[in-house]
Amino acid sequence: MTAAPAVVEPTALDALAALVDDGDVVVLSGAGLSTDSGIPDYRGATGSLRRHTPMTYQTFLRDPAGRHRYWARSFVGWRRIAAARPNAGHRAVADLQDAGLVTGVITQNVDGLHQAAGARDVLELHGGLDRTLCLACGDVASRAALDERLRAANPHFGPHVDEVNPDGDAELPDEVLDGFVMVDCLACGRGPLKPDVVFFGETVPRDRVATCFAMVEEAGALVVLGSSLTVMSGYRFVLRAEKLGVPVALVNLGPTRGDAKADVRVDAPLGAVLPELARRLAA
Repeated sequence: MTAAPAVVEPTALDALAALVDDGDVVVLSGAGLSTDSGIPDYRGATGSLRRHTPMTYQTFLRDPAGRHRYWARSFVGWRRIAAARPNAGHRAVADLQDAGLVTGVITQNVDGLHQAAGARDVLELHGGLDRTLCLACGDVASRAALDERLRAANPHFGPHVDEVNPDGDAELPDEVLDGFVMVDCLACGRGPLKPDVVFFGETVPRDRVATCFAMVEEAGALVVLGSSLTVMSGYRFVLRAEKLGVPVALVNLGPTRGDAKADVRVDAPLGAVLPELARRLAA
């Protein structure tokens, strides 16, 4: 049976279109934008945070066993992230940028799908899974290159998984983890390696946050896409916009922490809202 098409409240979509049509829009995107690409979100309809405790920065640094567990799970989960493709929402954001209406994109996502859809100068607030960082020497390297090395070191390690989390790791039973072999940093031979992402419990670099604040301060509007704004990492930009009188639009399926701060609120699937918005404004 085919699901009925999502219904978007016309007045809400009209208000969003009017706001975006004024231009100078800064987009702040969250995990909800990537669910149509097969990557689950944390707290929405496909939310995994209720079922999954994500790796924390403190555990990764201090617990070699926890770090080994993370890389075993991430080795398997990376296949799903690497295979994901931009959806209609990502493409709509890129189209609105090409039309000169969106002047900046801040994403809380680490999947690189905005860039794959053609968006330019995307600021990755929490980093990107397509890079690795050596905690010993600071070398930044390609995740694809690491994956090749891990495949060579683990030719028979590849258990089937049904679920991959937004941070790129897979749910694996503990009994299979001992069979995984991690490799060291190619640059220094020591490591340990870390994905170039901000873990839970880790602080986003100050210069990155300052750049985001500057983008919001210069914006004509802040449009939040697919984020519940539960954590302060993204919510602080809504608070800054409100303080400065910058209009805020929230497009999310379900309630968000910022609903009371919004000038425009669209409660509908992004896959229905954004293509229609781009059709109206970017054609």
